[in-house]
Amino acid sequence: MSFVILIGVGAFMLMLPFAHNGQLSLVDALFTATSAVCVTGLIVKDTPVDFTSFGHIIILSLIQIGGIGYMTAVTFMALMRRKKLTYRDRLILKESLNYPGMSGIFRFLKIVFASIIIIEVVGAIILSLRFWADMPFGKALWFGFFHSVSAFNNAGFSLFSDNMMGFRGDLVINITIPLLIIIGGLGYLVLLELYNYRKKSLTRLSTHTKLVLWTSGILILGGMAIILSLEWNNPKSFGSMDAWDKILAAWFASVNYRTAGFNSMDFSTFNDSDLFFGTIFMIVGGSPGGTAGGIKTTVLALSIIGVWFTLRGQNNPHIFRRSLMPYQINKAYAIIFIASFYVLISTVILNESEKLHFVRTLFETCSAFGTVGLSTGNGGVLSYSALFSDLGKVNIIFLMLMGRIGVFAFTVVIVGKAIQTRIKYAEGKVII
Repeated sequence: MSFVILIGVGAFMLMLPFAHNGQLSLVDALFTATSAVCVTGLIVKDTPVDFTSFGHIIILSLIQIGGIGYMTAVTFMALMRRKKLTYRDRLILKESLNYPGMSGIFRFLKIVFASIIIIEVVGAIILSLRFWADMPFGKALWFGFFHSVSAFNNAGFSLFSDNMMGFRGDLVINITIPLLIIIGGLGYLVLLELYNYRKKSLTRLSTHTKLVLWTSGILILGGMAIILSLEWNNPKSFGSMDAWDKILAAWFASVNYRTAGFNSMDFSTFNDSDLFFGTIFMIVGGSPGGTAGGIKTTVLALSIIGVWFTLRGQNNPHIFRRSLMPYQINKAYAIIFIASFYVLISTVILNESEKLHFVRTLFETCSAFGTVGLSTGNGGVLSYSALFSDLGKVNIIFLMLMGRIGVFAFTVVIVGKAIQTRIKYAEGKVII
């Protein structure tokens, strides 16, 4: 409900006459607000052209609040006012941050906010200095801050109409923005563990942190390999570029496949096979407790581990010399099944109602669900969603909200609480 209310307030503010230029329908305002709050980056209006400076501030504020979580932000403000929080407030904060326990949660929250400020400021300084070479200092400072916040929160909103396509071969942009995206997508718990491990105050990284780091690294490198192999000789995309620019573009695209919507390439020029592989990466998204959406890297890792040990006929799945709970693996299976169901149903509905290119519609659907923001485009500077009817846009809004809240949590809200029972039936044998 907090996300829904925030989206409603954001849409109302974007519809104010001094927040936008030209006409802005209610559906387009809701779409933009949802894309910002859910840190997606899909656009049906050209951000630098169709919104004023006040509108840009609103969008950036929605990105920041949506990225850290509304409940997290509210709790932090309550702590700053020295307000006493109830046990229920602590439970909500625990779920919002994906924190493993109740002990030390307030200290962890303060560290999270300090980390956000430090990382975004450092990113803003680097980007501002780079933009200063092309524009006045004041404008460069604002552009640097906007893109740093957008990148760290995995939002993908840009103040350039062509996003990052004008910086395709720029080393500073192609390193800074992907690093901000990766850091934001790892999760605050992982960042804290890495910091403590480097300071020698932690002797061993947790299984969660190791799993996140390994899975994220494999997905990024795997994405690069797939993009390079499928697009290397494609005359519409990578064909005319030299080897270094191809590697740089593949790196940038692979990082953004995962969680953010920045693009240095026109994805409408990519092969359908590459776009299809991209949908898989986008559905996975980032890691728990971070600014990214999707089913999360740990869900993918747990499901693969579960399948591997099942094929080997072993009942004790483990990784890094640590056993894994069967419930967690079953939950990972459930999340993948439910996510696949939502994505497939939404894609079929959009395909039948909009009558557009199937693979591009699937790509847009997965981008919305994974709160990624990449798009094959509408033929101009807007996302493919700009070609959809109002009903199609509402479908995408629904997917973005679901992807940000979490597919499991969203479904549990619909299904309701589990009913505890003491009854256990006799085992029934089923042939598989």
